[in-house]
Amino acid sequence: MESANDNKTEKAFFSSLKTLAKRKRDGSLGEIIDDWRWIFTYTRRHRLAVVFYTVLGILSTTMGLVASVAGKYMIDIITGRQTSKLGLMIAVMLGSAAFSLLFSNLISRLSAKISIRINNDIQADIFDQIIDVDWKAISEYSSGDLINRFNGDVSTVSKNAISWLPTIIITIYSFVVTFAVIWHYNKVMSLLAFASAPVMLVMSKYFINKQREYAKKVRETGSEMMGFEVETFYNFDTIKSFGIMESYGRKLRQWQEKLKTLSLAYNLFTIKTNVFMSVLGMIVQYAAFGYCLFLLWTGQITFGTMQLFLDQRVKLSSAFNNVVGIIPSFLASSVSAHRIRELIDLPREKHIPESSKLRELENDGFEVRMDGVNFAYVKEKQVIIDSAFRAAPGEIVAIIGPSGEGKTTLIRLILGLIHPDSGTCFLRASDGSEVEMNADSRSMFSYVPQGNTILSGTIAENMRLVREDATDEEIINALKVACAWDFVSRNPAGINAKVGERGRGFSEGQAQRLAIARAVLRDAPILLLDEATSALDVETERNVLRNIIKQRPNKTCIVTTHRPTVLSLCKRVYRVVKGTVTELDEDESAKSVMDF
Repeated sequence: MESANDNKTEKAFFSSLKTLAKRKRDGSLGEIIDDWRWIFTYTRRHRLAVVFYTVLGILSTTMGLVASVAGKYMIDIITGRQTSKLGLMIAVMLGSAAFSLLFSNLISRLSAKISIRINNDIQADIFDQIIDVDWKAISEYSSGDLINRFNGDVSTVSKNAISWLPTIIITIYSFVVTFAVIWHYNKVMSLLAFASAPVMLVMSKYFINKQREYAKKVRETGSEMMGFEVETFYNFDTIKSFGIMESYGRKLRQWQEKLKTLSLAYNLFTIKTNVFMSVLGMIVQYAAFGYCLFLLWTGQITFGTMQLFLDQRVKLSSAFNNVVGIIPSFLASSVSAHRIRELIDLPREKHIPESSKLRELENDGFEVRMDGVNFAYVKEKQVIIDSAFRAAPGEIVAIIGPSGEGKTTLIRLILGLIHPDSGTCFLRASDGSEVEMNADSRSMFSYVPQGNTILSGTIAENMRLVREDATDEEIINALKVACAWDFVSRNPAGINAKVGERGRGFSEGQAQRLAIARAVLRDAPILLLDEATSALDVETERNVLRNIIKQRPNKTCIVTTHRPTVLSLCKRVYRVVKGTVTELDEDESAKSVMDF
């Protein structure tokens, strides 16, 4: 009886052929070829393994066929009571089966090893390239989509990068030699053995569109439900704090019900389809079986030949399904490869090699400058308008302004994550040399962003994220500068104390001080604090800022804040309102902060 998996394989094959034909018509077939050229770059790295894999597959197929032929002669010997060659046939059959088993398992082991290597190679390559992608370009992709491409699509490609060529060769070889063996004994039998597969293929086209429609709805709903789950767990604290757990529980059950309804409808359709296809398969199978009986009844074949035919008919059908199954895999891999290549082809960050020369002057500090900067994420919608900014070594400079008016964009410009549409944003060294903000100049910054940026692990591990070679003493000194050593020292484990995910186990103020300590340990000439002291009390906030300036007098410190208490420590204050950056005098600074 034809299996449901065989039916699905044939349906996928027919669907894939239609897709390939459509791609050819709309000119996108070239994209599939390009995608596979990209995959082939990883295949070539392991070409010796591909050859070995192919040889093992051919040997395994050959040994299996030899074992089947030996089984035929054994049956004929037993039924004819001619036992003189029985021992030889038993030895041949057992030896062939053993070698076939050995080769099959070697293939499985080799395939797993190479698949893992390729998966790691692709992931490592993609990770390096994603990390260096332009911030504005990568921000158009959701984190869930990036993770899905990085894991799911890479896995699909890695599984097929090595196996696709050997699979083609092995399955075609298996199909040809199996058909030839049956043809050798009886030509009509070989045609009957071959008949079931194309019949199934032709009949399956009537079910493809409906099945694809169901499958698409189930996948889309499953993805939406996964998005809901990820968002729920990420905002777990917020959901609990608002006391809306029951509401989210109801939403989950609504998604479950929707997915269940679609899945059961899909399942019922699949059952009906499989019943129809199985009945059709049985008709072809019994026709072949009946013809065998007729040949056996008329003495045209032996019982052993009949058994060989029935066994090989199944193998021939399986070989056919393997051949037609190559195209769906081929298409699926190209789709995944295309999704991966979309990330790889994103524009890279701007790198200016001359930035490395700044290291020689970092002890003198750097001036951060913006002149006549205009910037828009989307054309015709300016976010920063003809603005200037200046922060010199030894200064604390504040950036204030209402939420949503451009402060975060200003920080991104300073860090070189985005670049002005016009105007300049640059670093000026003590010798007067200037370097435009870019990915390389970012090494001159210690940045503490908004929110909790403490990771799971230990305090020491969090600190060493920015300096792997930092000693315990250097970590403790950084904690003291950030006024964090007082609570860390009270923990029996000290800097080796465990930290939960997102800083669990510490208060918001403590987590902020740990993040500031990490930036202090980096000891870059420019410190950028984006609302990084919002959870600290006034005295601690002022002490932290004083300590930072004392640690390195030439450090340039830039803070975004909503708190007027910081401004008395600042050399200059800039206000960002409706995209315009304006320097305020002392009276305006205090009044502006109180206004919002």
